[in-house]
Amino acid sequence: MTELIPVQVPPAPPGPLLRLVGWLQARFFPEAMDDTTARWIAALLIVLVAILLGRFVVGIVFSRLKKLMAKANNQLMLPALEPPAATLLILLGFIAALSIVPIWEEVPRLVRLGEQGALTAVVLWGIACAGGAVIDHFAVGARARRLQIAAFIPLIKRTVVSFFVVFSILVVLESLGFEVKTFLTGLGIGGLAFALAAQDTIANMFGSFVVVMDQPFFVGEYIRILNFEGTVEEIGLRSTRLRTGQRTQVVIPNKTVATEVINNFTRMPQRRVDATIGVTYDSPPESIQLALADIRALLRADPGVDQTLVVVSLADFSDTSLRVQILYYTADPDWEAHMALRERINLGILRAFAGRGVTLAYPNPVIRLDAAAAQKIANGPAA
Repeated sequence: MTELIPVQVPPAPPGPLLRLVGWLQARFFPEAMDDTTARWIAALLIVLVAILLGRFVVGIVFSRLKKLMAKANNQLMLPALEPPAATLLILLGFIAALSIVPIWEEVPRLVRLGEQGALTAVVLWGIACAGGAVIDHFAVGARARRLQIAAFIPLIKRTVVSFFVVFSILVVLESLGFEVKTFLTGLGIGGLAFALAAQDTIANMFGSFVVVMDQPFFVGEYIRILNFEGTVEEIGLRSTRLRTGQRTQVVIPNKTVATEVINNFTRMPQRRVDATIGVTYDSPPESIQLALADIRALLRADPGVDQTLVVVSLADFSDTSLRVQILYYTADPDWEAHMALRERINLGILRAFAGRGVTLAYPNPVIRLDAAAAQKIANGPAA
């Protein structure tokens, strides 16, 4: 029977920092302190230096860099990277200090893995801050250039941050020694059940991506979806929020927004005004013709009327009146400006008809009787 002989594993050689501490202790304090005391003092000094570097020196360095890069395009990058850089220096100081304390060799492996997880988390934090600064810089440029995508950049940023947070958690777990592949395999098996349970939420998320890509409306525009209309206040991952004319808030799922017809009033180049006015049959034709000429001149002279199309004509003969068709477009699509223009034009139309002696017809039929018939009806039935 073969006898198993245990193999003696030699201890790992001391690191360069520990060798430096030992050399300094032997060179300057050979008898004043022992090795253990020297290592504790060195660890404390390293922590203090790291805190000073992270709290003060990093701020001074970044302030100088900001002045040097005052003319750079992206002014948001340095402020975003300053907190992760300071935290990274302090963390590195703690890691270095822990590596030389006397009890470090007896610390469990799981605790040692914690420093790897913390270091990974800080690095990922820095990457996230840099990416967020790039997106914010792009948002500032898009708003300055009045690009249509500017309204959707907050939604894009939230989506990217959500995916990056999940990715970061997986990377940190991997650095801590967890089997992320096994977790992802189980997640894939359970993902089907989750997708079935959350299919409405997933449909709303895809609807938000459709809104981002197709850009049927932006925040601040006035739209109508189904029977709801109002100003777009927010476009989220799950829903779109409208502020109605009654000042109520309507929340519409994005899957509905992606599939229904959207009427965007803000993007109207002009507003159409189409009116039909009835005049009585006993109005003189010459007077009607002159009144229509006055209305055409009124529309042509008003700066609020778009001159591309102006129609004023005697369009039709109805059973009770002559139909005058008036069609034009407002130059300003704003609702209040449009209503002010309509009031001004309508008053001018009334003056034009009154000035030419043209009588407007009543909306209901009018029965005209001669004097004998009217007297007979007034006297009642014969005895």
